[in-house]
Amino acid sequence: FGSSEPLDTGAKSTRAGRKMAERYLITKSQAVEGAAVPEIVKLKLERNTKLAAEKKDAAAAKEAKRTEERSKLKERTAQYEKEYASHEKELISLRREAKLNSNFFVEPEAKLLFVVRIVGIIKLSPKPRKVLQLLRLKQLHNGVFLKVNK
Repeated sequence: FGSSEPLDTGAKSTRAGRKMAERYLITKSQAVEGAAVPEIVKLKLERNTKLAAEKKDAAAAKEAKRTEERSKLKERTAQYEKEYASHEKELISLRREAKLNSNFFVEPEAKLLFVVRIVGIIKLSPKPRKVLQLLRLKQLHNGVFLKVNK
C-alpha cells in the first residue's frame, strides 16, 4: 500500500555527489487511494512529513548561518590585510624620512620567539643545561614560545 522511497529533503549531499546513508533518510510511504489505512501507518506518515520539513528547515538555517559566518570572516580578513599594508607603508615612510635626515632607522624587533632544542645533553656544560631545563626544553626537537622582554 505504499512505496518506501527515500524522501528528498532538498539538502545538499555530502562530498561529490554521494547520497546520504539510507538509514538516515526519511522514507515516504503513500497510501493507495481508497484503501483502508491503519492508524499506526497514518501516524507514521504524519511523523515522517513533519520530520522531513524540520530537516529541510534545519538545513536551510545551517546554510544561512554558514554563509553569514563566511562573510564575517571575509570582512575580518580584508581588515587585517589593510592593517598589515598600512603598517608596511608606515615602516617604508619612516625609513625614507631617516634617510633624508641622514639618520639611522632601527628596524622593529620581534616580540615573540620560538626556541627549539637542537643539541643533546652530551658534552653540554651545566649552565646551558640549566637554561634549557628552565625553558622546559628537556628533549631534543622540543620547542617553546617566549615573549621578548629586553
